Amino acid sequence: MSVEHADAAAPHGHGRVPGERHATGYDDETRARLTRDADEIVARYPQARSALLPMLHLVQSEDGYVSPRGIAFCAAHLGLTTAEVSAVATFYTQYKRHPNGTYTVGVCTNTLCGVMGGDAIWEELSEHLGVGHDETTPDGAITLERIECNAACDYAPVMMVNWEFFDEQTPASAVEVVDRLVAGEPVAPTRGASQVGTFKEISRVLAGFPDGRADEGVGAGEATLRGTALAKERGWTAPSFDADERAAAAATQVDDGAPEVGEEQSSAQHAPTTPADTSPTGEQRKQKSDDAKES
Repeated sequence: MSVEHADAAAPHGHGRVPGERHATGYDDETRARLTRDADEIVARYPQARSALLPMLHLVQSEDGYVSPRGIAFCAAHLGLTTAEVSAVATFYTQYKRHPNGTYTVGVCTNTLCGVMGGDAIWEELSEHLGVGHDETTPDGAITLERIECNAACDYAPVMMVNWEFFDEQTPASAVEVVDRLVAGEPVAPTRGASQVGTFKEISRVLAGFPDGRADEGVGAGEATLRGTALAKERGWTAPSFDADERAAAAATQVDDGAPEVGEEQSSAQHAPTTPADTSPTGEQRKQKSDDAKES
């Protein structure tokens, strides 16, 4: 949907009148509802423009992605340009710039998950669903993503569905999860809410409108809490963060004799050891570096 300015015709028949409000492209009822929600979001912040991130989740909960009309709505409501809003929307991967599936399935293929089987899970799902990274199945059910880290290394390999954890997966279990999602069955994550919400529902939660399900299910599991349990068993405590104690320790710290950066005998002042160090080009490079340090 194209974005047009509202109310007044632009001079010379093209362009947007500076300061004119963008038309949102939403019908009156939808626009009124979004405006009420947007006002509530803006009221949380001392400056209106700080509300942009949750507002992008809000329009995503309406359209299933950050649409051109969603961009225009945010710009008009916050007094920003559509270019400013688009710059933010294209920076963060949680904001989708094309229609997203009902469920975003993210497979972690970072180091630990990859070693534990994440790459095999990704390949199996990609082949099974017939889509690649950030692509959506023809029925609109699943958008598949390759994720750098799901922040759940203690349960590797991990898959997420709309940011709910599915721990210790295998290619077979991952396929079973997506097949149930496609079939419209209720699916429970390993931890968190008792049922995975849709992409639009979770986008609204991320906009700051709780769905009342935050306390459902398991939060931190046994593997996550293992370090805490060991600390209690063995009487381990964290170092003090008392500022006075830290200052006293710093005052009594023994000088180990190591030179500071840039001082004589530091690595920055090493003696020439190769022909390149004493060549005219090398000397010029060193002089530029020294000049930069002093400027």
